Amino acid sequence: MFMIPKRNSFDLLEDMFDDPFFTKNENKIMRTDIKEHKGNYEIVVDLPGYEKNDIKIEVEDGYLTVHASMNKEDEETEKGKFVRRERYFGECARSFYVGEQITTEDIKASFKNGTLTLTVPKKEDKKELPEKKYVQIED
Repeated sequence: MFMIPKRNSFDLLEDMFDDPFFTKNENKIMRTDIKEHKGNYEIVVDLPGYEKNDIKIEVEDGYLTVHASMNKEDEETEKGKFVRRERYFGECARSFYVGEQITTEDIKASFKNGTLTLTVPKKEDKKELPEKKYVQIED
């Protein structure tokens, strides 16, 4: 016989999906909101626990990439070892297509209270999109 901790609600599936195997990548996702304004887009990225110096922003080939890294603390210290660890340490990145006409100089960034705010101007792409061509389906 084994002991199950007493809980108000017991859901085996919920416990299973709380396992790090299923939630491993969830911690790496930068939760993001994108707002459209008249002349620009505002990208708001949650980066709790990160410092301004931990964040790098680059634009390459039309993609804006936010990269954040945090040093991992020692697993065991003189104060004790972790029984459960939910805070994320490591690296994560997220990319957004902004167009090839946008440069790093066009983007404004601020970081306050764990929230990164990026302002990206709207610029019209000078390229014309090719006309769509469809494959005919034979009878």
